[in-house]
Amino acid sequence: MGHGRLAAGGGSLGSGPSRRRASALRGGRARRGRPLRRPLRCAFRRTGGHDAKGTSETPRNARRLAGVVVFRHLGAGGIPRSHGDHRQPEVARPPVCHSESDQGATSSDVLGRIVDTTRVSSTAFEGTPHAPAHARKFVRQVLGEWRLSHLAEDAVLLTSELVTNAVVHAGTGIELTCRLDVDDGPAKLEIEVDDHLPARTIDECGVMPAVTPGSEVRPSGRGLALAGMLADAWGVTYTRTAKRVWVRLELADGGDGQEAVAGPPATASVDTLHVGVVVSDDDGLVRSWNSEAQQLLGWPPEQAIGRPLADLVAWRGHGPYALSLTDTLGLGRWRGEARMRHADGRLVPVYVSHLRTKGRAREHRSIWMVVAGDHRYVLTPPPAPRREAGRRIKDLLDQDMPLPELLDTIARIVQMSSGGDAAYVLLPAEGGNRFGVAAGAGATAGLVGMLATGVFGAERKTPTVIEDLLAGDVELAEQLRARSLACAPLLLAGEVTGYLAVTAEQPGRFDQELTVSLQHIADQVAVQVQRERLAEQDRAHRGRLSFLAEAGELLAGVHDEELIAALTAQLVVPKIATWAAVYLTDLAGMTRLAHVWHSEEHHNADLRKSLPAVSRAALDEVSWPSGPEAVLSFPLLTQGRSHGALVIGRTEPTLPLEVADLLADLCRLVALNLHTAMLYARQATTSRVLQRSLLPMRVAPMPGLESAVVYEPAEEGADVGGDFYDLFTVGDHWCFALGDVCGSGPEAAAVTGLARHAVRLLAKEHYTVADIFDRLNQALLEDDDDEGRFLSLLCGELTPLPQGGALCTIASAGHPPPLLLRADGLVEAVATPQLLLGIEAGARFYVETFELAPDDVLLCVTDGVTERRDGTRLLDDGNGLAALLAQCRGLSAHAVAERVRHTVETFAPEPSQDDVALLVIKAAAALRPVR
Repeated sequence: MGHGRLAAGGGSLGSGPSRRRASALRGGRARRGRPLRRPLRCAFRRTGGHDAKGTSETPRNARRLAGVVVFRHLGAGGIPRSHGDHRQPEVARPPVCHSESDQGATSSDVLGRIVDTTRVSSTAFEGTPHAPAHARKFVRQVLGEWRLSHLAEDAVLLTSELVTNAVVHAGTGIELTCRLDVDDGPAKLEIEVDDHLPARTIDECGVMPAVTPGSEVRPSGRGLALAGMLADAWGVTYTRTAKRVWVRLELADGGDGQEAVAGPPATASVDTLHVGVVVSDDDGLVRSWNSEAQQLLGWPPEQAIGRPLADLVAWRGHGPYALSLTDTLGLGRWRGEARMRHADGRLVPVYVSHLRTKGRAREHRSIWMVVAGDHRYVLTPPPAPRREAGRRIKDLLDQDMPLPELLDTIARIVQMSSGGDAAYVLLPAEGGNRFGVAAGAGATAGLVGMLATGVFGAERKTPTVIEDLLAGDVELAEQLRARSLACAPLLLAGEVTGYLAVTAEQPGRFDQELTVSLQHIADQVAVQVQRERLAEQDRAHRGRLSFLAEAGELLAGVHDEELIAALTAQLVVPKIATWAAVYLTDLAGMTRLAHVWHSEEHHNADLRKSLPAVSRAALDEVSWPSGPEAVLSFPLLTQGRSHGALVIGRTEPTLPLEVADLLADLCRLVALNLHTAMLYARQATTSRVLQRSLLPMRVAPMPGLESAVVYEPAEEGADVGGDFYDLFTVGDHWCFALGDVCGSGPEAAAVTGLARHAVRLLAKEHYTVADIFDRLNQALLEDDDDEGRFLSLLCGELTPLPQGGALCTIASAGHPPPLLLRADGLVEAVATPQLLLGIEAGARFYVETFELAPDDVLLCVTDGVTERRDGTRLLDDGNGLAALLAQCRGLSAHAVAERVRHTVETFAPEPSQDDVALLVIKAAAALRPVR
């Protein structure tokens, strides 16, 4: 039998069994109780001897009970039985309309009253994951037959949430009932879901948290909060064997799509408002009665105090689960309509807000705030005006909230309404051809970045259901960790601006019926999501540029891989992640954990121990440790080469797409800096090896002579500049050289290498100092590269003398003359500067000879010492260097070298712009011949 339109008739139904107190009730804006019925396909009141279809016969499989004909067509599992099944139907109890109570109430069966239920349609399901889909289809079909299609989307959304909760938390059989009360004003559509696990309460604290902008959104437990916002009322009733959750939608006058907007409730004049306060004790006796109560009901305090409250209240309790006045006084909170006796004997309609105080037994008090029925909205908010059909979800989301909170709310609505394991909001990435996860709810797996195109393509503009992703898109199935998928596009001006998607681990979980609801939600939120997304993109772009500029400035000039890894981890913690780890991969393909950083620094050691050693394994194949945080890995890629990975842990299950893009940009920046650092390290190593070959590996020991060398290239990070030195043994004497190539840098270093090796080679071939100068001069001229490189050189030989000291043969080619400090403190120049090497091909050079007596000190320097500048003043102005050497009498060679170096360094506040090289040789009392 279908869901026919049924006529309402007069008459009243008999009251049910004796009243009994209901179990504790918790709910939202309104709570109610109703006797649990067994599944009924259709129940209606007969009028005038005819049923709703105009026949005058009573069907054979129904019987008349107190003016009610009940049809029973349901078999096991909610499958309608054939009309030939003539089992005896059960007696339908009269429905009870549920008065309102607030969130603290403990029962909803208060002040019940008989109503005429004109349309009821029920079914039953097994508590399986397929139940929400069957329930959505059933409700949509029923509302279509009742010409209430304009309520279908809201009703289907609420039904899906209630049934999903029953499946997840109860796991028992489920009974679903749709009830339409057209006799009430306004008419009401009620949807009830019964399960058989009453021990599982709705919320442990008894209060369903509200969803408000800016409040923290919990990952679960929001279903009935959604019901409280979308429905006009909702509630829960418990019995020993079952639990019923119901929602109510009020109907405006009009049929499909013709809802009228109700005006504000009519209220009486405020001049006649009286708020009476009545306090009764645990025995129900009145203990307090204020003057407002006297004006409202006529009883003076002396006549009211001490009387039983029951004498002053004309209590009405209808239905098998309606509470008595005594039971109502025992409730924690309650509010609703009642009638109280006036002093003149008439009954006054009132509205009561009841509160029971806490404390020890016999000290409890029941406090009533009482107003006339016309002033009820002083104590309870008026019902919200009916909104335009299908706008409830849009109105819910049409609030001033940031984009992440908006997307998170949408994802939770999708997940709760669909009964899926997870739900996602996908938005296009830069370029618009691929879509990534922007928000998620449910059993999300921390999805990051772009998803495979496939079903999420910019050209797909219709909702889609995929029963098994593995059969068509293995990559997407692995990314979503799901088999079933349903999605609907966010369309704006015919263009796809995103997707709503719901997934499940098992295949075949969703049907085409679900896509209708998904598309409805998508149509409601598309405009707002796009508007907020564009605004957020502008803000995120500015924030991203600021963040990347800060990161770029911090990483600029850093050529140490370890330091780059440490800075990278500290850039993302705690701004983006709870912890971060940086893995680095070297040129040989070996990967190591370079740095870890936790927002709580004392966890760094434990974090390092928990992370796996990767070695040569691919970073995208590593199984990261499971814990309270979602672990995400980002590769450090540049120019097609991997330099490692940035691994982060976040407490949030999903990563917003904007943050994912920001991390991708950061990883590219870090990879580029790592690549630069790698090239720098390679070049620095090569340069260091080559430069070290330009200087002597060690200074030859000279018995009876003490030597000290200071060598400081001007170029930062260089080991060799344009200056050079050498000190070596040749036969029975020693040779030393100190030179300065014109310029600095690698070009000067190349000439330095040529000069030093040529001097050493020629000296070992027993060329005299003058011949060495001639040959080196020719070599420089032959190797001229049009840059005019020339060289100043000081070269000498030391031959030991029997009486001590040494005979020094020396020549200076354009070099600052060496200074000799005698034992008596006298300082003199001992060589005459000649023409620079590399200037003239026909130049001839000569040598000079002097004796280096015991305790004499020979100081050889380059122009980086003599021409050290402080403004317009040079260090050697007025024989400054000679005066400095004279102060070094009696010092060792190393002490003399250090004093000269310190003087050069501190001569001016600015660092020296030229290479500095100096050689100090001091003769001992007696020299042993070289062997």
